[in-house]
Amino acid sequence: MTTTAQVPLKHRCFTVADFHRMGEAGILGEDERLELIEGEIFEMTPIGSPHGGRVNQLNRLLTQAVGVLAVVAVQNPVVLGEHSEPEPDLALLRPRADFYTTSHPQAADVLLLIEVADSSLPTDRDIKVPLYARHGIPEVWIVAIGERQVLRFALPDQGVYQVRETIDLSRPTPLPGLLHCILDLAPLFR
Repeated sequence: MTTTAQVPLKHRCFTVADFHRMGEAGILGEDERLELIEGEIFEMTPIGSPHGGRVNQLNRLLTQAVGVLAVVAVQNPVVLGEHSEPEPDLALLRPRADFYTTSHPQAADVLLLIEVADSSLPTDRDIKVPLYARHGIPEVWIVAIGERQVLRFALPDQGVYQVRETIDLSRPTPLPGLLHCILDLAPLFR
């Protein structure tokens, strides 16, 4: 009687530098929609029209609301430590003279991250929001298209958001870190 010994599989954890080198070497296609989350490479879901339209609306609303007080980044990377580089749908960033051309923003640069979710709601809520909390992102919104609501996560403490609520769409919503900047989110669901 022969037995086979079980050999545990090794899990390779990629760094942001590895991820970039794979892109530069052509291992990852430049048209592939990929994110690095906690050392793993995830394929992002395709962007449908409802998702893309909401991103466009939010881009316009945010840009009009903040003017030169912040940078609005659309589907660009944010570096979170050595092993994560997600691409949130929108990021409201602290102004920088170079507009982030010399390096991607990091957690300290972020005022607000927004994820627009249709089929990606479980991933955004259960994987990305906890990642953002662990890295101290001050506030995250998830625009849940199917549920017709915007979920708000704020005040990270010890890797967990202390505030988890649904934004009241009947009232203007203040933008974090920007006094006197408010956003009317109701048009997202008209």
